[in-house]
Amino acid sequence: MTMNTIKAPSLRAPQIGQEGSLAVAPLGSSGALRARLLGGSMVMLISSAMVGGINLLYNILIARWLGAVQFGHAAAVYTLLMLLSSVTLAFQLVCSKFVAQSEALEAKAGVYVSLHRSSWKVGTILGVLLVLASSAVSSYLKLPTRTYIILLGVGTALYVPLGVRRGLLQGMYDFRRLAENFVVEVLVKLVGAILLLVLGWGVTGVIAAVTASLGVAYLMAYPQKDLRVATKPDLPASFWEGMQAAVFFVGQVIINNVDIVLVKHFFSAGEAGLYAAVALVGRVVYMLSWSVVSSMFPVSAGARSDERGGRMVLTTTFLLVLLITTLFLFGLWLAPNALWKFLLGAGFPPLGGRSPYTSLLLLYAAATGVYSLAVVLMTYEMSRKIVNVGWLQLGMSGAVVLGIYTFHKNLHQVIAVQLILMIALLVTVAAPLFRSRSSLTEIQVIGNMTRIRRVSKEEVIAEFLKNEFYEKQYDGYRDKLGHLVYQPNLTSEQENELRRALLDRRRGKLWRELPADTDWWQVELSPEDLGRIRVFPRSQWLRVAKGSFNLFEVVELLRGRIASGKSGGFISKIRALSQHLPESVTPSSVLLIGIDQNGPLTIIEGNHRVAAAMLVSPDLALSRFRFFCGFSPRMTECCWYHTDISTLWRYGVNRLKYLRHDHDRMIERMLRNTSKYPDLA
Repeated sequence: MTMNTIKAPSLRAPQIGQEGSLAVAPLGSSGALRARLLGGSMVMLISSAMVGGINLLYNILIARWLGAVQFGHAAAVYTLLMLLSSVTLAFQLVCSKFVAQSEALEAKAGVYVSLHRSSWKVGTILGVLLVLASSAVSSYLKLPTRTYIILLGVGTALYVPLGVRRGLLQGMYDFRRLAENFVVEVLVKLVGAILLLVLGWGVTGVIAAVTASLGVAYLMAYPQKDLRVATKPDLPASFWEGMQAAVFFVGQVIINNVDIVLVKHFFSAGEAGLYAAVALVGRVVYMLSWSVVSSMFPVSAGARSDERGGRMVLTTTFLLVLLITTLFLFGLWLAPNALWKFLLGAGFPPLGGRSPYTSLLLLYAAATGVYSLAVVLMTYEMSRKIVNVGWLQLGMSGAVVLGIYTFHKNLHQVIAVQLILMIALLVTVAAPLFRSRSSLTEIQVIGNMTRIRRVSKEEVIAEFLKNEFYEKQYDGYRDKLGHLVYQPNLTSEQENELRRALLDRRRGKLWRELPADTDWWQVELSPEDLGRIRVFPRSQWLRVAKGSFNLFEVVELLRGRIASGKSGGFISKIRALSQHLPESVTPSSVLLIGIDQNGPLTIIEGNHRVAAAMLVSPDLALSRFRFFCGFSPRMTECCWYHTDISTLWRYGVNRLKYLRHDHDRMIERMLRNTSKYPDLA
């Protein structure tokens, strides 16, 4: 059965303040981050080891008492609860994150009260649905009675709001109570199961003890009075962020648990029981790894503005999980088959006249370890921003289901399918992350940018459209709407709306990727600032850049191509611009994006003109243009600034969303509205 996990501390160290509340001491340096991460990880590892040890004892005792067949029934039902834990974990993650981010106690209470109410509604609905579907579920899992599923429904109704209360403890940095809560839950489950087994309740008693343990844990996590009452229950999280958490944990629990359900369906009761026993041992590596990952999440989230510190957190966590996996596999390899026979008892006979324990365990633990490494990378991305790797993981969980449905000749084949898919998941999430790391850190120059004035998004759109309006896509609008573009009235809401529609016609797919909180400024660049500018990482620039989009390096590559006599359309355009730019009098606008004024910058409009000016001289590039720069701490969510699997996924989703959008029809409809555009009627 899947082990319980304990959530971990955050970047800020708890300190007792007045009235016993927790004050927060910020930790800023990389050394402090590493100390917090390692210290928190060690605390969580010790606590999780205690919970895991009790859980392991519980599973071994239950397995010996029930035998393979009955243990298979109990494991299948408990696995269903773990599948439903995705909802619980999503509530816990959202609650802990936004309680920790809220400064005032009243705001923390608002988050908790709002989520607690919602969790009871969701938990009750899931519990009722399980009860109603108990007959069908019992039949699919080959269970002897629907009572098991009915008890599971009751436990689910308690389990979801328990996640909110644990999230509150985590967000308040009350890790002692959080650890105690997990320990009490597993102790109640152990003692309750033994008592009910002695009374002859069998599998029903085991499941009833699980339900009782969730109820006791819920009551023990009762929050202090100040956090139970909120004058204004409110959740600062967007729906999308909550959905990201839900999607992530749905994929996680499916990958971790669906194999037991499918094995229970496809294999005999004895084989399913053996597989469940192998899984309960093999997943210890995930339980230990998740303790470290849980420590990383709040530490990384707190250091989200510190790219170097965040990378240090990621590297440390990845190496710790790799060490845990390696040591665990080595321990399993050393353990003799006789040990597993002794622990599980005679109720788990070898399959096919030989002992499968060591080979199955090694294979299963390897798959779990590889998945744990992938979880490190995905959770890091989640801690830094809203990301879409959760959808990738959800898709991979579907592949696990499909793979086991297709290949289940024996238990070894079932595990091999999971190992192959987990390797694929790790490679997929790792490659873009580490590739983007080099692209973001290749620019180390700190410039002397000066912010001249804040500009509105409407002014930026007007400047963007002005640079684009010569394109052939606007041939049908140039005569009629030219004055709207070249002499814009930025105080007119109607004109601004129409200019946005015109820009969307050609550059909507680019503009939509910019974070909603992008803050635009007209800036003045220094010569040093040119060293941290990158050209647009798409289109012809991909062929020219050869992996490095640094402006100076791209310009040198262009210079080499021109010197060698190459004269393609792209090169010819750059050459023509470089010849005419020094003669031009009217300055044009260049649009840049970045996280802040000290980090890397990317040109999203004006790449050709800036590169052409740089071919003449850097001074011309600085004096020839007006620079507008958009800043956002979430700019790494934009694929034009930071390319990885999550930002490309977001881009793909947006492209599909607007695939059938008819820009011309929308513009014509706006123009027909003579009440808004009387002079264009």
